[in-house]
Amino acid sequence: MFSKSSKKPDNASPFSQGGAKGATFSVFGADVVITGDVLASVDLHVDGRVEGDVTCASLVQGAASHIIGSVTADQARIAGSVEGSICVKALIVEQSARIIGDVSYESITMAQGAQIDGRLAHIDDSPQQGLKLIAASE
Repeated sequence: MFSKSSKKPDNASPFSQGGAKGATFSVFGADVVITGDVLASVDLHVDGRVEGDVTCASLVQGAASHIIGSVTADQARIAGSVEGSICVKALIVEQSARIIGDVSYESITMAQGAQIDGRLAHIDDSPQQGLKLIAASE
């Protein structure tokens, strides 16, 4: 009845040994305030406030969230406010988004009502077919 079980821990549990080693995303709740840069190799969901630069694989920002600093990611869905530059491959700007800063992107989708106060710059990853400088032999 009260014998010890030989059952091994379940690796699917978020609290299993290894911590965030197998995590696919991290979440900063609405009550979280981070002062300093954030560097994540996984996807990041921010509902709170970040006062620093954010670098991650993919960013999802909640409507009440506030980021003061630059954002660098492969993909980003911005719904809150960002005060700083944004450099992403694929950007989705939601209706509630307010961006103050320059935005560099490969592809962008903006909802009606979204606000960007800064310059938009398209990033072109295709190889450049420009002029080549050839040294003349004497």
